Amino acid sequence: MKKLSIFLAGISLAFTACNTGQSTKNLANGVWQAKLHRTDGADIVFNFEVKDTTAGKKVLYVLNATDKLLVDEVSVTGDSLLIKMPFFDSEFKAKLTSDSAAEGLWIRHLADKDVSIPFSAVAGKAQRFAVNTPATANVSGRWVTQFVSAKDKDKAPSTAIGEFKQSGNTVHGTFLTTTGDYRFLDGVVDGDTLRLSTFDGSHAYLFTARVGKDSITDGRFFAGIGDGLEYWSAVKNDTAKLPDERTIATMKPGQQQLDFTFPDLNGNKVSIKDDRFKNKVVIITLMGSWCPNCMDETGFLSKWYEKNKDRGVEVIGLAYERTTDFEKSKHALEGFLKRFDVHYPVLITGVTPADPEKGEKTLPQLTGIKGFPTTIFIDKKGNVQEVHTGFSGPGTGEHYEQFQADFNRLVSNMLDAK
Repeated sequence: MKKLSIFLAGISLAFTACNTGQSTKNLANGVWQAKLHRTDGADIVFNFEVKDTTAGKKVLYVLNATDKLLVDEVSVTGDSLLIKMPFFDSEFKAKLTSDSAAEGLWIRHLADKDVSIPFSAVAGKAQRFAVNTPATANVSGRWVTQFVSAKDKDKAPSTAIGEFKQSGNTVHGTFLTTTGDYRFLDGVVDGDTLRLSTFDGSHAYLFTARVGKDSITDGRFFAGIGDGLEYWSAVKNDTAKLPDERTIATMKPGQQQLDFTFPDLNGNKVSIKDDRFKNKVVIITLMGSWCPNCMDETGFLSKWYEKNKDRGVEVIGLAYERTTDFEKSKHALEGFLKRFDVHYPVLITGVTPADPEKGEKTLPQLTGIKGFPTTIFIDKKGNVQEVHTGFSGPGTGEHYEQFQADFNRLVSNMLDAK
């Protein structure tokens, strides 16, 4: 803790120096290596690339495996660096100690408080993790994975399926769960030691483990700001499958139709019973601006809707934000929806995702809301045909391709039905 206190004190002095305007730095272009410094020493490492735009502005791209997340709110004043993430209401405030080095804080603005973690970055380091030896193990394949809380070891483990591809020392992949995936994980196998990480403004994860021929042991999963830690292990199983996403949440017996009315971002009440939605196929997405998997689904749905809206189909987003305050929820959603150019109605439920009664308060016809996003498919007669929990995003590779095929097939069948 002494080391961290000295580091934080240095950051405080750095911010004081930033305000003096004594020096001017230029944020260096190229790939940077960044670290979020946890109190337990398990730094969460990621990369970003800085570029100049044609307008003379700086932008950066957060790099995770094949994903490049554009961050276009980057400003340098003197030696002060401010990076506002496009989603999830978080930002970096740092001092440029040189054109190619920075230190400061990553700050998350939660509904009731701000939380932060020390951050540092250096330019010219494209490698995420150091590699000392050739890989002596190969993690490619599918793995049935068990996660156990470090704080509550008596709690039942959660199950996921890890899917990875390894080339030399380099590993890309993700974990699939019943409520979505862990998005783009990027890392290495150094000898038999696996290191994977990701960062997108919400997810800030580090996974470590040892890889054997058919098992993964000694796993540690470090999650974000604070001391989040889980232990994990895995067994190779190329035929493993998760439960059918259509069975996790369903309509209650005897129920066929939803009945809801919520305000849009302008305060106008919108109901599923409105004329706009009659005799049309309607897709309902239960989402939130805080949810990375919802970000992936919103990116898909926004483009899909623009291509298909003239076929007699509508989309409605029901937002479950981290606050019950309408104006705060509206503010959080505005930037999220603007980035994805969303033109279908998104309604504010006024209920938080942490509310144990969120299902009963908003969609009592369902057996419950088990994860975000959840997608509900309604036919032209207003009857619910399917309820899908979770979303397999672009980080899941072939699962994302299969999702798109299944999605289009289901919607087309409902449109063709008499």
